Amino acid sequence: MSKKIVFIIPPQVHLLDLNGPIHSFYEANEYGGAFDLQFASIFEENDSVTSSAGLAFTNMVSFKELVLSESDYVFVPGISFSLLSDISFLSKCKDFFEWLRIQNSKNVKICSVCTGLFLLAEAGILDGKRCTTHWNRIDSFNKKYSNIMIEKNRMFVKDKNIYSSAGVTAGIDLSLHVIEEELGAKFAIDVAKEMVVYFRRGESDTQINAYLQYRNHMENRVHEAQTYILNHLEKAHTLDHIAEEIGMSRRNLSRLFKKTIGITIGTYREKLRVERASQMLVEKNTMSTVANACGLKSTNQLRALLKKYN
Repeated sequence: MSKKIVFIIPPQVHLLDLNGPIHSFYEANEYGGAFDLQFASIFEENDSVTSSAGLAFTNMVSFKELVLSESDYVFVPGISFSLLSDISFLSKCKDFFEWLRIQNSKNVKICSVCTGLFLLAEAGILDGKRCTTHWNRIDSFNKKYSNIMIEKNRMFVKDKNIYSSAGVTAGIDLSLHVIEEELGAKFAIDVAKEMVVYFRRGESDTQINAYLQYRNHMENRVHEAQTYILNHLEKAHTLDHIAEEIGMSRRNLSRLFKKTIGITIGTYREKLRVERASQMLVEKNTMSTVANACGLKSTNQLRALLKKYN
């Protein structure tokens, strides 16, 4: 029996918040899934919506026409942030919020992407639930909804029938997670490969990982060193070799690196190796293959490194 996947399309919707999950379920159906994709306006009288990028959507149904059960899903994508403080817009959404409350009471699975979480909060269905949103909107959410338990730096969070995810591509991760829950891990991996999503991030993964975490600075020489380390992670290069590649002395590079990002080159490389190893292990690579790809001498060395950071 097919499960309904309803995509709510509000005005000024963020396209990738919407299209990423839609395409995930489209590919799942191409592989033999049976998801019934439906598209609904957030307003009963409005069958045309313009996205934040200017692309228009038409021929949608009203949310009031939908009959859902606890086996179905509703996706609420993010929208332009200014709308979330627009009293007129929120007032026009009152019927939709009431509909969301009814779906929640029926245990329909309700999924938000990015700032779509704010609409779930306005509907009053997050009380007592854990959730997350884009890292740059956490503080704003906390100020407006101080009674709701929001978790920082999470890719997505599931609490009973409420699923919430961080911005943009995290909606794809959440969709693949739903596909895995419904059809199994092998099926979800096949869909991810078809979408050229080589690593499916899970609920415990962070929004800001080691690849991004230490790049928020303006020191070009350190960026060069970081890029070189990342691109040659399978090599056990010495500090002397790295310094030579970017035209600095070992001492100056070591000092500048630590001063700029707060950790040593050795620690930085370890964190990158753990990140890569974690990805490859999720993808079912052998310990030996992972150790080689991370520039480690043995699987014992890999296990010790993973234990150190987990």
